[in-house]
Amino acid sequence: MRIAVVFRDPPPQSTRPGADRLRRVAQALDDRGHEVTVYCLPWWEQAGRRIEINGLDHEGVTFEHPALYYTRVPGLLARHDPDVVFASASPPGAVMAAWLGARLARVPLICDWYGDEPDGSDSRWLGRAASRPTRIVAPSEFQRTRVREHGATAETTAVIPDGIDFSRIVTTDPGERREIAYASRLNDDSNLEDLLLALAELRNRDGWTATVIGDGPERAAYETQARDLRIGDRVEFAGDLPREERIAVYRGAHTFVQTARRQTFARELLWALACGCVGVVEIQGDSSAHELVERRERGIRVTDTDALDEAIEASWALKFRDVDETFQSFDDAAITGEYVDLFRRVGVEAR
Repeated sequence: MRIAVVFRDPPPQSTRPGADRLRRVAQALDDRGHEVTVYCLPWWEQAGRRIEINGLDHEGVTFEHPALYYTRVPGLLARHDPDVVFASASPPGAVMAAWLGARLARVPLICDWYGDEPDGSDSRWLGRAASRPTRIVAPSEFQRTRVREHGATAETTAVIPDGIDFSRIVTTDPGERREIAYASRLNDDSNLEDLLLALAELRNRDGWTATVIGDGPERAAYETQARDLRIGDRVEFAGDLPREERIAVYRGAHTFVQTARRQTFARELLWALACGCVGVVEIQGDSSAHELVERRERGIRVTDTDALDEAIEASWALKFRDVDETFQSFDDAAITGEYVDLFRRVGVEAR
């Protein structure tokens, strides 16, 4: 399958989780043997419009003014003659350029709309970007609802979650045993204070330890709060660990607690659940995290912050695991397969 990826600002130009997801999917499709070309703004210094990065072809659409990107993409797509156009939702103008190019090439347009795209766009452009693609892929039902608020429909939207490399879990040794793990960038949205207050309610219970993974502007304040609550000696602030070390922590932990206020997709929670952790999720209005533990025996949802300590205690009554095979359905290969199936299905529908 020939796949044209309209991605104005791929990594390293963008550090959004949504941009990283689209890069991973494009790379996985290419690794499967599909012919993938990424149409982007060039950042490389070497001569030439085309460059290969980790085996993935990138084509610089314009080396001149960035605004020319939108006017040149349609013609490039028509000449490329792809089977499908796959576009990032950021910026909306690029979605419209991809839509026009897909029409010229007479192929479907699939848009990956993660939910962390920059705000500030004219609502009319957002509405057009949400209503024109053949399908829009969101990582969660939460984000699917948000896209529909911009003008998409139930029929034109689909949910494909983030994937994880399940084999890395199996081949990584568990770390030391601990009762609680938490991971997030430590900023205003991390809401670690709710977990620390819950742990303070459990301070008189012997034997538990907790590890906080992540760094950020609020780390020092949270470390101070832990000391003020007299649990500083039981809560380890491990910093921003690489993936293998995170997996080791999760495989050694009994419970992963999710309290962040904003999560389009709770990727660290998914890794922890696949590592066998019981998931305790504090439901937030701007988070999809609860979707990962719905209808799961090893998942507990909390609507009242005051009940978080009770939920943590209840999670400890469940048997310890260090791998949960039921999460193999989230393996990268399975998720890539879902994209391929979607591309083929909409391709048949478009004929």
